[in-house]
Amino acid sequence: MAPDSPQQAVELTQDGSLTSESLREELLSAYPKKSRRKREKQFLVNEKTVNEDGTVTLPQIGANTRTIPGIISQRGCTYAGCKGVILGPTRDIVNITHGPIGCGYYSWLTRRNQTSAPNDTDANYMTYCFSTDMQDENIIFGGEKKLAAAIQEAYDIFQPKAIAVFSTCPVGLIGDDVHQVSLEMKRKLGINIFGFSCEGYKGVSQSAGHHIANNQIFKHVVGTDNTKRSKFSINLLGEYNIGGDAFVLEDLLERCGIELVSTFSGNSTYDQFANAHMANLNAVMCHRSINYVADMIEKKYGVPWIKVNFIGAKSTAKSLRKIGEYFADEDLIEQIEKVISEEYPAVFEAQKKHRPNLEGKRVMMFVGGSRAHHYQDLFGELGMKTIAAGYEFAHRDDYEGRAVIPDIKIDADSRNIEELHIDADPDMYDSDKVRDKWAKEEKGYTFAEYDGMMTQMAEKALVIDDINHYETDELIKKVKPDLFCAGIKEKYVVQKMGVPCKQLHSYDYGGPYAGFKGAIEFYEEIDRMVNAQVWKMIKAPWDE
Repeated sequence: MAPDSPQQAVELTQDGSLTSESLREELLSAYPKKSRRKREKQFLVNEKTVNEDGTVTLPQIGANTRTIPGIISQRGCTYAGCKGVILGPTRDIVNITHGPIGCGYYSWLTRRNQTSAPNDTDANYMTYCFSTDMQDENIIFGGEKKLAAAIQEAYDIFQPKAIAVFSTCPVGLIGDDVHQVSLEMKRKLGINIFGFSCEGYKGVSQSAGHHIANNQIFKHVVGTDNTKRSKFSINLLGEYNIGGDAFVLEDLLERCGIELVSTFSGNSTYDQFANAHMANLNAVMCHRSINYVADMIEKKYGVPWIKVNFIGAKSTAKSLRKIGEYFADEDLIEQIEKVISEEYPAVFEAQKKHRPNLEGKRVMMFVGGSRAHHYQDLFGELGMKTIAAGYEFAHRDDYEGRAVIPDIKIDADSRNIEELHIDADPDMYDSDKVRDKWAKEEKGYTFAEYDGMMTQMAEKALVIDDINHYETDELIKKVKPDLFCAGIKEKYVVQKMGVPCKQLHSYDYGGPYAGFKGAIEFYEEIDRMVNAQVWKMIKAPWDE
């Protein structure tokens, strides 16, 4: 649940002197006419219309559209989404960036995705930076030979189970065929080697890279290990183990009696991906980054998926109960309730301590994936109000819910991404799971459903897709929120204005924030940050 009832309107300023509508109009008035026509579709006041039949109509938002040239926003590129987000947290795949070393930033560990190899001898390549380091002559004459040599060298040194190759912008421009080189080296070395056509320019944002990564992992890895799993087995999709979140959830699920087959892709391994189709349920956290593979696993193997949220104590309890309800086993449900009852006293004590210091504080939140949605739950537990929020790389369904998917027009950029045709596997498709799903749906259980962020946000809150630095500056100047949540690119700009900025992409070296223990950690950090005296000592540029 969100911090406010959807029908309760928020006020941007403490005295109510500034309305959402007037602020929106003021900020948009600075754009040239052509740019404004585009931008105003992405900058909305959250106003819901209740229809006669009780359904709610949301304003339509512009999303997954190209950033206006010349404007600095939060977005990353397609390569960053593919390599940096999806494959980066996997510890035992050698991930080679095919391109100049300048693209090697995302070849290294950049997002605090943690991992824990069982033994010192187990493969862990997350701290390495693998790049072909293309030079001028490779751009002119081609870099395929250099890529083949890099694959050979990586194999000779590390003997990995798999090697993945990622194309960067120059590779796409000169026409190097990473897929053919990967196939040839796969035949030569006898291990799984596959490529990703994830040139940075290929999509609107890093979202395109997520889709490409989902496709290739599904094509080349998922389904290659048919080892059977227990009755209460799940995959956790869209969890990247930032700050150790996955460690908390692994422990929590184990205590509940739920087997975790794979995490996509925090603290993950090649073997886990290979065996993911044998789980009995997929639990999706970050909807945008991973819903593709959830849909494909269901189409080919019959494994259904549900949307979960393990950010916030309430959401964690709700998600555990939803998993328990799916399996419909009394002993499992009893164990889940036992674990929840064990965890909640500490949660209540922490809320009692920190909520009085944070009640009514106003938050703005512009981060990636489902985080701008999920973290509203966590702030709500502290009595804080989310007055503005948005995603870096969302599509309309992330804001408005999956019901709008049939109405989303396929643009030219989206057509650059391969759409896989998936058929049911004649041997591995589980018809029993499908029939069980239908029976549960008849009783009101929801699958493959995501209501989106706007449904649960408060009335009159601002919803801003792909926020840029101009809008960030003006919002902070005029509204003066108590806390701004964003990424590393915005952090120091925001803090120089005298407003604390919580970095929710790498947690400012804090965390974990998932589960019950993570919620308590978050309460403490936010109280300390928001109420630190240092913010009173900083003068914003317009006050000097």
